[in-house]
Amino acid sequence: MGRLFGTDGARGIANKELTCELAMNIGKAAAMVLINDEVEHPTFLIGKDTRLSGDMLEGALIAGLCSVGANVKLLGVVPTPAVAYLIGKYKADAGIMISASHNPYEFNGIKIFSSEGYKLPDDLEESIESIVIDHSTPYAYADFDGIGTVERVESAADDYIEHVVETIDYDLSGMEIALDCSNGSSSVTAEKLFTKLGAKVHMLHDNPDGININKDCGSTHMESLMQYVKDNNLDAGLAFDGDADRCLAVDDKGQLVDGDYIIAICALDLKSQGKLKRNAVVGTVMTNMGFNKFCEANGMNFVSTAVGDRYVLEAMLREGYNIGGEQSGHVIYLDYATTGDGELTGAHLLSLINRRNAKLSSIATLMERYPQVLINVKITNEGKVHFYTDKEIKTAIKSIAETLGDRGRILVRVSGTEPLVRVMLEGEDYDEIESLAQKMANIVKGRLG
Repeated sequence: MGRLFGTDGARGIANKELTCELAMNIGKAAAMVLINDEVEHPTFLIGKDTRLSGDMLEGALIAGLCSVGANVKLLGVVPTPAVAYLIGKYKADAGIMISASHNPYEFNGIKIFSSEGYKLPDDLEESIESIVIDHSTPYAYADFDGIGTVERVESAADDYIEHVVETIDYDLSGMEIALDCSNGSSSVTAEKLFTKLGAKVHMLHDNPDGININKDCGSTHMESLMQYVKDNNLDAGLAFDGDADRCLAVDDKGQLVDGDYIIAICALDLKSQGKLKRNAVVGTVMTNMGFNKFCEANGMNFVSTAVGDRYVLEAMLREGYNIGGEQSGHVIYLDYATTGDGELTGAHLLSLINRRNAKLSSIATLMERYPQVLINVKITNEGKVHFYTDKEIKTAIKSIAETLGDRGRILVRVSGTEPLVRVMLEGEDYDEIESLAQKMANIVKGRLG
């Protein structure tokens, strides 16, 4: 994880940590590292979610990019995976998404994608960081006749919707579903997409006002969707996060179906059709222990990576796998997308349910979930640095791991996107792991809070 870019782009409180000046400099540096003898005027796509600060940061990025000589195509409010997909369709050299994903509205972020639609590799991120932070190379400015141009692309959302529709072999006719758009990017795409696929849709939290993104809704707050699906006897519900690269589901009984279950269901379906490449599924160290057991029982290999969808993607590209993701709902269908795509994932999940004429509640029983406790401990920025060397924390982790033995596990890690340490315990006995998790969280808070 770099000094400027975390596991999912550069993030911070808008106008405080993520300022216009910083955004403009990131734009300048990003253009500089892409300009070469073959690409004199690189084209950047810029998309954004619905945060109040999106327009401000978009303007700053435009200024930075154009001042160096890059051209810009503005996509407006679109999901993050739309930016990644449209880079190829529009033959652009890079893409930028302005979003802080599932974070509250006061945060914002800048994610950069390569010409292939993948998140920018570490070496290019480090080159940008070197220019912005270390001033290793003076900012380059185009001559007056070489300044970049700006163009608005009105068809961006529709082009993305059409792409997702084309990946679905069996439509959603006869299904009645609810969609929680988190007052974010999917507010402009989800209703049209799932209606086009044949479903009758009920829309929740699809009226963004700049400050209500992710507020008590979306994939981080599932309660209202769970209740709505149950009260209205719907077939299922889907919830997206602010930039719609995540998807969690609700079954016909109003029960949560998290990312582990979604990946398990979709991977086994791919295997049954002979489409699961290398007979493997990629997850992370946060993937539930029950998922490992599920893979073993169904003759599939489970590949574990560090937390972060970029690490899942790296493993998939390196080894040739085609499905993977995270419990949080980042699911990568590499046959159709270069990054996590919440709406595409949700569409494929509902499509296979409809094809089988089955209930999501019955299909979701294929995996047994081990009890899991996750506590997010807020820490200082200095605490994030000291975490890696704090002996008392290391000793406590080792002690709890020994207490659990082979009945469970403990994982304590610094968040790559927020000022938090995440304490996760998993095991057979919920009361035991809940008590141990609270004990560990108190130690972390006392040492780093």
